[in-house]
Amino acid sequence: MATSVGPRCLRLLRGVTSWRSSNLYTQHGARIHDPENKSHALPAEPASLLHHENTVLSHFLQSLRKLPVRAFYTNARRVHTAPARTLFLLRPLPILLVTGSGYAGYRQYEKYRERELEKLGLEIPPKLAGPWEVALYKSVPTRLLSRAWGRLNQVELPHWLRRPVYSLYIWTFGVNMKEAAVEDLHHYRNLSEFFRRKLKPQARPVCGLHSVISPSDGKILNFGQVKNCEVEQVKGVTYSLESFLGPRISTEDLPFPPATPCSSFRNQLVTREGNELYHCVIYLAPGDYHCFHSPTDWTVSHRRHFPGSLMSVNPGMARWIKELFCHNERVVLTGDWKHGFFSLTAVGATNVGSIRIYFDRDLHTNSPRYSKGSYNDFSFVTHANKEGIPMRKGEHLGEFNLGSTIVLIFEAPKDFNFKLKAGQKIRFGEALGSL
Repeated sequence: MATSVGPRCLRLLRGVTSWRSSNLYTQHGARIHDPENKSHALPAEPASLLHHENTVLSHFLQSLRKLPVRAFYTNARRVHTAPARTLFLLRPLPILLVTGSGYAGYRQYEKYRERELEKLGLEIPPKLAGPWEVALYKSVPTRLLSRAWGRLNQVELPHWLRRPVYSLYIWTFGVNMKEAAVEDLHHYRNLSEFFRRKLKPQARPVCGLHSVISPSDGKILNFGQVKNCEVEQVKGVTYSLESFLGPRISTEDLPFPPATPCSSFRNQLVTREGNELYHCVIYLAPGDYHCFHSPTDWTVSHRRHFPGSLMSVNPGMARWIKELFCHNERVVLTGDWKHGFFSLTAVGATNVGSIRIYFDRDLHTNSPRYSKGSYNDFSFVTHANKEGIPMRKGEHLGEFNLGSTIVLIFEAPKDFNFKLKAGQKIRFGEALGSL
């Protein structure tokens, strides 16, 4: 129970005052008990100091009476709180902003140092995020923010505001509107329509001399053979093939039987003897063309949707967070082509919660009804359609709400060669590799 402790403080301070006064008398030759000399006088200077100090203490005691000093009990002890007016109020938001800004500045400095070392020709081992950093990043409500961003994209802009808004986006991300089917910015009613703009037919000629083409515009992050069960998302940073694609679907749902049972997940995907498993990662920046197409002639038999986080998938994050693609929401399309197993995976990212597959109306990404850590399957092979969904090379397959990542994992003969360099820019329709 709170009680007033003001009188006790006053008595204590008065005691301090009397002790201080006697101390001043002693230090400055004040009158003391002396039987032989009773005529000692107090000098003027110490007296004025004492008067001044008494005045200050008097004002202090008067102000102290006005302060709400309280006491409370903890078990058997009385604990006195500080005056309410002198408490320092903690403000979480400014503290969070300061610490977050400091950490972001430190990350930018690390990136700058890495770029400078790369210019000198020095190879830098990747510095991976610790478990607490990944957990802290995943705690950010990126799914909720992405849903809010999606709602904002659907808001129709006034006619007079469209050109300034789209022009700012074009200038920021270097969008080439000369390739768009409709160059007039007033034509796009909202941001969603602008992101999903179509290209002129002649803007992306499809290469017909190679086996696999790029399904989208973007930047090549990594490519090559899949060794063991680990795949490189960027050089030196890997993710688990089984975690990324999920468990192997049952043999009954496959249009082709596996060659031989094997404990290795990689070998379960290779259906023909003498073939290898290959992969290619393409990053779509916000300024890139957001639709993706079929990279070859193949048949889609199965779709697997993984609800998950929506962390950024830019190259810097891919070098920092191990198994980034396994953490994020993604849609895995699997099937077969003329050389065996083939898959295309669209990976979600921050503000890219919406992944659309044109022939799959049942797919709803970034939905609150799906929880992280699960997945849901859908088979395109039915009694009426025993082959699945046939796709031709270059045919429209789907689209993102904003830039993200496409991952190809496919089976091919050993003489398959990529025509790529890590880090190069590529456009939809250009060759990835050939036999």
